[in-house]
Amino acid sequence: MVGNKARTTLAALMGALALLAAACSSGMSEEEVEARVAQATAGMMTRADAEKMAREIADAMMPDPIEPWGNRREVVKERGSLVCAVSDSLAGFSSLDESGNLVGFDIDICRAVAVAVLGDADAVEFRPTAAFDQGPAIVSGEVDVMSVNAAWTTVRDSVLGNFAQTMFYEGQGFMVPSGIGVYSALDLQGALVCVQRGTTTELKVKDFNRRNDMGFEFAAFPDSASANSGYLAGMCDALTDNRINLASARAGFDNPNDHFILPETISEEPLGPVAPHGDDQWYDIVKTVMAILIHAEALEIDSMSVPIYATGDRDVDRMLGFEGYYGQENLGLSQTVAQDIIKAVGNYGEIYGRHLTPLGLTREGSRNALWSSAPCGFCPKGGQIYAAPMR
Repeated sequence: MVGNKARTTLAALMGALALLAAACSSGMSEEEVEARVAQATAGMMTRADAEKMAREIADAMMPDPIEPWGNRREVVKERGSLVCAVSDSLAGFSSLDESGNLVGFDIDICRAVAVAVLGDADAVEFRPTAAFDQGPAIVSGEVDVMSVNAAWTTVRDSVLGNFAQTMFYEGQGFMVPSGIGVYSALDLQGALVCVQRGTTTELKVKDFNRRNDMGFEFAAFPDSASANSGYLAGMCDALTDNRINLASARAGFDNPNDHFILPETISEEPLGPVAPHGDDQWYDIVKTVMAILIHAEALEIDSMSVPIYATGDRDVDRMLGFEGYYGQENLGLSQTVAQDIIKAVGNYGEIYGRHLTPLGLTREGSRNALWSSAPCGFCPKGGQIYAAPMR
């Protein structure tokens, strides 16, 4: 017999699953889910049976993959627009500007793909998508690409879609008052750190503390808002949270410039665009567009300096289509696709600088610097923004 506390826990779990099932298309009807939930919460099942039932319901809610769309590039060209799922509202990544237009890092990634396939950065139908709907949107194939704040994991790679190379390394970081002489998380020896209680954020900062023998003390708060308030009130030396959350909080402070987000990322949350399963060529197109953005910065070609003639630098000339080849024809892209993309949206550094640098998400010394920022070709230090060589 399941005890009262366990039964309450199972009831909450089953109720949440029922709500999810009602919102998702699946082979199991809402009535069937609710009936089985009622059976569990009435204490008519053992704990093992109830847990098994929860797994079955979760499996049933996973949308079945659609049949391959064939050549998605041709579908997009015939439609005349790229359908791109983006975050519903996340400062710096996807949000409305004063004119009511969607702008952000994720938005420009979608626009770059549209340039490559359609020759027009504005030929995008943006689908602001809440976290709950992101999986079904890409699995169903209703969107051509997804550029959202969803971390690349092995499960998501196998179930949801094909993740392209990482374009932003999200993860947990630290914010400190400016001007106190702290420029690295490793400078925080003996600091009192504000953190949200009972979260993975708390676990990860404690792991970082142990690994690096930092001697941290912690001020734990029940939620992120109170942790932010505690930090602003001077109750701690530093605030820890996911870096995007830190940037969002900082942007809302009365004096954002009085606070500095340190460059280190202490957890793994790699973000990048996702292509639906079922079309390898389309996936390769998305990856190649990301490579163009990254290598353009590495080769110091930006939106204002795209050469119109061969430069004599073989790497530059190959990327810009003046000589050689890196797969454009096989992908159905123009020989000079890189020129078009860079002119329309800029290189990786320009996109980052427009949308993320103003939030305090600095690149220098972080994973979001280019791999070529390392002082030598084989050094273990340096950024991790990298793409396959364009040849």
